[in-house]
Amino acid sequence: MPADESELELGEVVTNSGRISVARQFKPAAPRVPFTPVQLANLDEALTLASRSTGLDFSVYLGDLGENNRPTAERLHALTGERAPHAVLVAVSPGQRVVEVVTGDESHRRLSDRGCKLAIMSMVASFREGDLAGGIVGGLRMLADQAGNAPRG
Repeated sequence: MPADESELELGEVVTNSGRISVARQFKPAAPRVPFTPVQLANLDEALTLASRSTGLDFSVYLGDLGENNRPTAERLHALTGERAPHAVLVAVSPGQRVVEVVTGDESHRRLSDRGCKLAIMSMVASFREGDLAGGIVGGLRMLADQAGNAPRG
């Protein structure tokens, strides 16, 4: 025990009972995000370019899809609201090793099931190499290429 209070460290005090009470600052750990700022910028650019060039609304969901992967992905797609017919959702659940591509009525006309499967296969190949962001960016580019340019009208 210190001889006097001048020997105490910052945040320490001697209580009336003679005990030393110590206050420590709690610093919560920074949240872990799966992407670096550069990867996030690349994803944002890929989403923006895919949506702008095709006229479809591309979005990405990254997270657990639960036990029923496809129905969960379809519910997420429906959350796009009135634009759902023109929307394309790429849902990736790394922990479950699942990728789902959900298209609306209009976007399905421009994206064949075969084209979506090829994009998924490409993404999975990148994921296996440990490149989550690159896989998603590559998949978005493939889907945008499949859909082609926005119809003029």
